[in-house]
Formats: sequence, structure tokens, C-alpha cells
Amino acid sequence: MTEYQMIDSRETVYRDGTIKLHGEDGFEGMRRAGRLAASILDDIAPMIEPGVTTAAIDDRVRELMLAGGSVPATLGYRGYTHSCCISVNHVVCHGIPSEKALKDGDIVNIDVTPLLDGWHGDTSRMYFVGDVPLKARRLVDVTYECLMLGIEAAKPGARLGDIGAVIAEHAHKHRYGVVREFCGHGLGRLFHDAPEVVHAARAGTGPELRPGMFFTIEPMINGGRPWTKMLKDGWTAVTRDKSLSAQFEHSIGITEDGNEIFTLSGKGLHQPPYAV
Repeated sequence: MTEYQMIDSRETVYRDGTIKLHGEDGFEGMRRAGRLAASILDDIAPMIEPGVTTAAIDDRVRELMLAGGSVPATLGYRGYTHSCCISVNHVVCHGIPSEKALKDGDIVNIDVTPLLDGWHGDTSRMYFVGDVPLKARRLVDVTYECLMLGIEAAKPGARLGDIGAVIAEHAHKHRYGVVREFCGHGLGRLFHDAPEVVHAARAGTGPELRPGMFFTIEPMINGGRPWTKMLKDGWTAVTRDKSLSAQFEHSIGITEDGNEIFTLSGKGLHQPPYAV
């Protein structure tokens, strides 16, 4: 049976399997963290072009986080040594920044989580590198549509499975695969918490959505089969069939009459191509 816990933002919280419910102070903390996260993805958009290394992008992300009064939540997390995750082409998630340069035609996901005043602003966005083929552009478009359909389904009284059901339906309509090994998650003062937000689920199943819940929705959609494999570095997940993969992520809070997206772009840079 699902347990919910109303918490005071001043008390210590633990990952204990309960779904945390937050008040207005929690919403305000997440708004600040989410705005910063979104602004970082806005600010790096002009540098995503052929020839730039993913290490240089990571350096810039770290600079922007520190300048915004936050620290990178990923830096040192379970031994991870970078300030963001950068996943190119067939990398599904958790790509490690390196000296490898982006090339014309690449698609790339950049996933950032600044920790600001104790709150995590977790978001990711796709970028086009130079002239991207139509097939890749279509995958990115559909993945963004999947995210927004999932967010539309997130409202009080709905079930968690309703989110995954609409995402999977839309992706399968386009003959894309929905990654099942990785999912969205609760967050707030904890980076990863209950509940798990599965992106391929059955409607009407799972915990009830209640006002005050915070979690991410972050569908990973493959151009081919849904299956992934982990590389030897222990972080990088790639498609088994080498097909392209795309992902978008927002952090949201359930309100009395719907939801609030904490990580919307302040510049309207919601999906590529970005006019910068």
C-alpha cells in the first residue's frame, strides 16, 4: 500500500519509500531551482554546434550553476565526476562528458540538476548539431510530444500509470520504442525519491497523484527497439540496436487543479531548433 508523508521543508527527509507531499514553501524552493536549471539549458544553446566538445559543455554548465548560487547535484553522486550528463545519438542516458567533439548531424541530450538552497531542479533537453536529418528530427519531435502528453495526464486523482500509458501510446503510434530500464522519479530536497515514474504503463494503475507531489517525467524514446545496454563505465546506457534515442525531462509539482512545471524555459526554448 502506498504511503504518503506531508513534510515540513525545514525537517530532515529520508528516502524511506514514502511519497512526500509538499506545501507552498516547497513549491517556491522548486520554482527557484527549476528556473535556474532551465536558464542553464537556455544559456548553453548557442554553443551546441559542430566541433565543441562535451567536456567544454560540462565546464560551462558547472560555471553557470556556481554563478547561480547552486552546486551540481551530479558531481560526486555515486562516484560520478561531472556536472551534467550529455548523451549523443544512440546514447539513451547518463552519457559522460569527454574530449570527443560533436559533429554535424548529431542529436544530443543535456541533463542538468543544480542543487539550490537544498532543492533539486532536474531537467533535460534535446539539441540539434548543425544539419540534422529529418528522421532524427522527427524522433526528437515525437519525444517532446510524449513528455507534454505525460505532463497533461498528471493531475490530482489520476494514477501514476496514466502518465506512462499516454506516453507509450503516442510513441508506439510512431513505431518507436519506449525505454523501460530507466524512469522518472520523485525529487525535492532529495535527488531521487519515491515514486518511480515508468514511461510505459497501464492506465489506472499505480499510486494516486495528490497535491504536493514532486516528480520528474523524462521519457526516453528509441527510434528502434526499446532495449538498452550499459557500457563498461557503469553509467552510459545505449540502445542495443544502435538506433537513435531522444529524451526530454521536466520537474513538476501536482497542484489542487493540475500541475506546475518548474523547469520551463524562460526564453521559450522548449524544443529544437532553437532560435538563438
